[in-house]
Amino acid sequence: MLNFDEQRFLRIQSGAAGLAKRFDEVITSCLAAGAENVFFLGTGGAAILMQPAHQLLQRSSRFPAFIDLTAELSITGSANLTKNSIVVMPSLSGTTKESVALLSKIKEIGATVLTLVGHQETPLGKGGDHVFVNFAEDDTSCESFYLQSLFIALSIMNHRGEIANYDHLIGELQSLPRLLIDVKRAYEDKAEDFAHILAGSDYHIITGAGNVWAEAFYYGMCILEEMQWIRTRPVHASDFFHGTLELVEKGVSVILFKGEDACRPLAERLENFAPAYTDKVTVLDTAAFDLPGISPEVRSLISPILLATVLERISAHLEVIRSHPLTTRRYYKRVAY
Repeated sequence: MLNFDEQRFLRIQSGAAGLAKRFDEVITSCLAAGAENVFFLGTGGAAILMQPAHQLLQRSSRFPAFIDLTAELSITGSANLTKNSIVVMPSLSGTTKESVALLSKIKEIGATVLTLVGHQETPLGKGGDHVFVNFAEDDTSCESFYLQSLFIALSIMNHRGEIANYDHLIGELQSLPRLLIDVKRAYEDKAEDFAHILAGSDYHIITGAGNVWAEAFYYGMCILEEMQWIRTRPVHASDFFHGTLELVEKGVSVILFKGEDACRPLAERLENFAPAYTDKVTVLDTAAFDLPGISPEVRSLISPILLATVLERISAHLEVIRSHPLTTRRYYKRVAY
């Protein structure tokens, strides 16, 4: 595979999978101590990657779950953020300034903070009450953060008696790292073709529904915009028909992500509409990926992970096709802002 280190990927994702037991121990202690809610408070891309876990709790658990923007929350605060809150703060670098600024305020409140970082010797790596360290880089962080946040959500639900097959679900999730390599390998030839589609337009409408919306939002903003300087319009499939559809005409690229959760019909609605009005509709469907031994229930939970793992392959080809390395930046962490 192009510019891909299998052992590195396996080491990083196995590291994330191996954190499941400790997450469960920490969540157990938090709930026993009287935790009343959970906040997912990342910044930028890391925040987006928390959305599927937040959504799972919001829709399948009666345990209150919140997600907010760290920059705003630092200004406004929240009546729900108290000493009885569990706060999950992901930051790959461990230095994200908005998250670091909010951390000091959360510590004053007395909430229990779980930091998910790639580096221990950082403000967030040292500042959490419970620090989870799993080294990753931009091309491997999505799967790692999706898995870690999913472990947190499932643990909460398990201890509240809201799922009956927790151990089985965790076992399947922990088998993912090697399976994801097989998915990458099987998709490699198609990845180059998809990359040519992305390179062929300077504007894309990128969309999805359910838990894969997070990956559509993330890939549009953090990869195509930040790392490739390609203009995108990430829009949720539920909102597509309330404004964005008027931009669809011949030559406009529509990129649709389809997952396997209950919201799949929303993607199918869009898939049925768009080809009648534009000749550039591209669909990336997780149902096409073979995952031996993974149940439909787990497949519905990991659709964003599957998309992330093939989109990494697409990005690897895209940077070569466009002669634009994914590490190239004009402003991000280069100028004051």
